[in-house]
Formats: sequence, structure tokens, C-alpha cells
Amino acid sequence: MLRRTLILALTSVLLLISPLPANAATGWSRPFYWGVATAGFQSEGSAPDSNWSRYVAASGGVDPYGNADDFRHRYPEDIRLAAGLGVNTFRFSVEWARVEPRPGEWDAQELAYYDDVVRLVRAAGMTPMITLSHWVYPGWVADRGGFADSRVIDDFTDFVGKIVPRYRDFGVLWVTFNEPVTFLSQEIKIGALNPLLAPAWIGDVVQAHRRAYDLIHRLDPTAKVTSNQAFYTGFNALTDLVVMDQIRDKVDFVGFDYYYGASLDNLTAGNAASGDVWQVKMQPEGIYDALRYYAGRYPNLPLYVVENGMPTDDGKPRADGYTREAALQDSVFWLQRAKADGMDVIGYNYWSITDNYEWGSYRPRFGLYTVDVRTDPSLTRRPTAAVPVYRRTIADGGVPAGYRLVQGPGFCSLVDPLTSCLAPANPDGPLARLGS
Repeated sequence: MLRRTLILALTSVLLLISPLPANAATGWSRPFYWGVATAGFQSEGSAPDSNWSRYVAASGGVDPYGNADDFRHRYPEDIRLAAGLGVNTFRFSVEWARVEPRPGEWDAQELAYYDDVVRLVRAAGMTPMITLSHWVYPGWVADRGGFADSRVIDDFTDFVGKIVPRYRDFGVLWVTFNEPVTFLSQEIKIGALNPLLAPAWIGDVVQAHRRAYDLIHRLDPTAKVTSNQAFYTGFNALTDLVVMDQIRDKVDFVGFDYYYGASLDNLTAGNAASGDVWQVKMQPEGIYDALRYYAGRYPNLPLYVVENGMPTDDGKPRADGYTREAALQDSVFWLQRAKADGMDVIGYNYWSITDNYEWGSYRPRFGLYTVDVRTDPSLTRRPTAAVPVYRRTIADGGVPAGYRLVQGPGFCSLVDPLTSCLAPANPDGPLARLGS
């Protein structure tokens, strides 16, 4: 056992000291995508019948949904706020349950609503990043068994075929499924999926993505498509076997979400499992480890951080004193280090533009603009101190040379073991400009 351990460690070190190959050029001409993100059920309000609206209505252990941030009616304001940051990308989702409330019946008013969202996003000079499935699907799909019923593959493909042609040639970045492995775990958590049917569910989601990818490219040759993966610190080598490895030939870039890291001196990530996400000590250098991991696993694909952000407890200052603006700049610093080290980093979205409904609770606050849904009937968007900081960071193409991290790296990162511990992210060296 000891001999095997030593051989494994030596092999890892030899691999790590070899130069990291840069991602191969794809011929894809693009800017750096600076973005913000939101999602339908979490922000829109006026919730249609869906798996999640049913769960919230039946559950006594969650915050009442109310009308969320009412993005459905206030989207011009939120798009204007995003444009004021200087971002060039706006991520949102088209809610399948909203546009197809019954099989084969399409709601013209709701389709027009999304048309106007896209119109305003483009008029503001931003690229639409459109998510097609952000954990929510129509009630009639739930009645059939959700994604564990194979009929959903055709149903989802029909939905994709209805939406994509409306926005062809707009340079849309399409996300088929948001965090599919977390989607699976959430379906089990809310009682929408029998765990014994998980293999069928996974197979259907994989096939639905593959069909959607081919259809999107037939309908809109200018489009780029991904399925953003959740980065599970220490476990992505396993979780990527479930979906990402099955679709690696059907994505145009690797999109992933990074929130929480871990190291030998920071094992607080377990608080995320209990929902107390504000008690997790942030580990921004882990974004470098995650980028390096994916650069090695899928070396021919560009890398896009589709979600990254920091939660607070109902908007109160964090107990550790770490601020949203500090976490944002520290994270961008590590993006720049990754780019300088040859990783093909093409985009970064901050989650989220406003506080929203975090899957059963309004208590976790991620927004650049805070919204007190439970106490403020006016749903006023109030800027946090991170707003001018993100605006300046975008304008400057990143943090300046000589930037000093507010929070330095932890000891022996476990984000991508053993790599992240034996070859830790190095804060010293040049910083690449990300573009403005």
C-alpha cells in the first residue's frame, strides 16, 4: 500500500511539473464575455405550473414563493442595471413551463415576453446567454415522471425547436441543462424522482442534450452550446463521468459553476449541504484549480465560468469580514492567473444580478443588487458595494498588476486533489488582461 501511494504521488508530481498545454485554438472569434446571471423560477415570479411550483406549494419547510423579484414585469430595469455595469453578456432562462403550459400549446404572450427580453439585451449591447432548463419543467411533464420518462426527450427537443429559431443569428450562447448532476440531486430531494430511476433520468438528460445540441446547430449555425457543470470540490473526477464525459463531443465550450472550495485548513464546505451557505469560508483560488482541472480533462475546449458569487446571510455582513467586492476581485485575479498560464478562459458571469429565490429560501443573498423580497413590497433594487467594483474591473479588463489578494490561498487545496495540493495555485507572476 505504501509503495503504491509513493508511486502515485511521484507520478502526480511528474505530471504536474510538465508544462500545462494551452487549450487548442478553435477558430472561434470572440471577445471576453463579462456577464451577470439570473434564472427564471428564481427571479421571475408569476410562477406557472411546474415541478418546483408544486413542491413549494406543498412544502411547509420553505419560504413562500410570493412573486420572487418579479423579473417577469421588471426585466427592463434589471437589464438596464446589468448594462450599467458594463457587462457584455446577460444570462437568463426561458421557462419551458411558461411557454408550453400544456402539451403542444404555446403561449404567444409569454413567447413575446422572452422576445422582448432578448430585444432589450441586444439593444443594450449584450450577448444573450439563454438557459433552456434551469431545474424547472412543466407540470404536465412532471405528471409523466419528469426526465425519468423517455418521452421527455422528444418533448424537450420540440421545446428547443420552438425557441431557438426565434433568436437565430444573434450570437446566442445556449445552455441546455443547468448543473445536471445537481439537478438530479434536487429532483430526489424534492421528491420528484425515485432514486431507483436515477440511471434512466441520467440517460434521458444526456440524450436530450445531445439531440438539442445537434438541433441548435442546424437551426442557428452561429450559436455556441454547452451544459454548465457544477464544480464539486474534490469530486468532479467522479461527477463528470455522469454527464459531462457523455456529452464532451457535443459542447462548444466547457461551462462550469464554481462557488466553494476546501483545503486542509478550511473544511467548512459542508455547510453548503445544510443550506447555511453563508457559513462556508470562500476559497477564490479554487477557481484557478477548477480551470486547470477542466483544461486538462477537455484540452480542446474553451473555458467559461458560468456562475460564481458569494452569499451573505440575509444581506448582513459575513462573520469572517469577507466582502462581496473583495471576493469578486480575488476571483477575477485567479481568472487572470489562469489565462496567463495558458488556459483558454473566455468568460465569467457573476451570480447574480439581484438577490433571488434560492430554491426554497430568500435568506442566502448573492445579488450585486440586493432585493428584500420578504420585507419590501416595492422590491427595490439596491446596489451593493460590489457594483462599482465590478464596473471598474470590467472597464480595466481585470484587476491591476500588483493587486494584493484580500484572502490568500488555503493550505493544501482539496479542490482538485492531488493536483491542487502538490502544485498549488501560485499568486505570484504576471496577470493576463481579460479584455473590456
